[in-house]
Amino acid sequence: MEGHSTLNHASDHEPTSVTYRPVTKYVEHETCSELKDAVAIESPLEIRLNGKAWMVTMRSPGFDHDLASGFLWSEKIIHHVSDILEIAHCERGEAVESNILNVFLRPGLPQEDQIDRRRGISHGGCGLCGKTAMESIQKQFPPILSEEGVDAPTICSLLDSMHSLQSAFMKTGGVHAAALFDAHGQCLVLREDIGRHNAVDKVIGHHIRNSATHGRPPAVLAVSSRASFEIVQKSISLGAPIIACASAPSSLAVDLAQAFNQTLVGFLREGRFNVYTHPSRILTRPLK
Repeated sequence: MEGHSTLNHASDHEPTSVTYRPVTKYVEHETCSELKDAVAIESPLEIRLNGKAWMVTMRSPGFDHDLASGFLWSEKIIHHVSDILEIAHCERGEAVESNILNVFLRPGLPQEDQIDRRRGISHGGCGLCGKTAMESIQKQFPPILSEEGVDAPTICSLLDSMHSLQSAFMKTGGVHAAALFDAHGQCLVLREDIGRHNAVDKVIGHHIRNSATHGRPPAVLAVSSRASFEIVQKSISLGAPIIACASAPSSLAVDLAQAFNQTLVGFLREGRFNVYTHPSRILTRPLK
């Protein structure tokens, strides 16, 4: 893939995303003190574009290169992974500053209005909600043309597949997950984060940065949360024909999926789900 060698995958490892804090537990009116409980780590990440401070997001440490790449992609600031010339954590002397990430883009990027539109603080739990109009998104991304379908039993199995891979959630109960699946329910990549938007950006970033998975869009983007307008926007930027969420979609999320010919699945749990848009992609017979 073009530009692949400049992205420095080696340093984008998964550090510890769980810490332990003392806790007093109450069980049926009895107290147990001096215990320690697993807590999801939340820390700020400052992203600098071409050496200039751009934004700060609260995230779970780990896969910061994927997070930044996926965010830039979903915001249409970059159009190809080769638009990123270099991405690396800031170095101060011999130490690496893990909470500051430098991203250098090719000449001409980003556009000034794109810098201003997203400059500031992004909270991992809700992203930067409501700042992008549907009309603007329709100018940035084409409708989804793929009619690739997935059988209903496979859709039902997705969250169980995700749960089995959610190591941080199993310890803390305090993080969201996003995952990409092929049409047969094979998990291509899963990421966890305290922010559901961050988790989605991390799987998008992984997808565009890895030639092994970037040959075609995944069949399904699945999230362990509700489907907001911005979550659907990100899935559309990836070209995923189906987005499946564990909880409810918002009205704008449904409208956006409908407008972009995307199948939106909600309330995916316990062998059942609702299909809000374009149900023809959900097959009643298994794929052969």
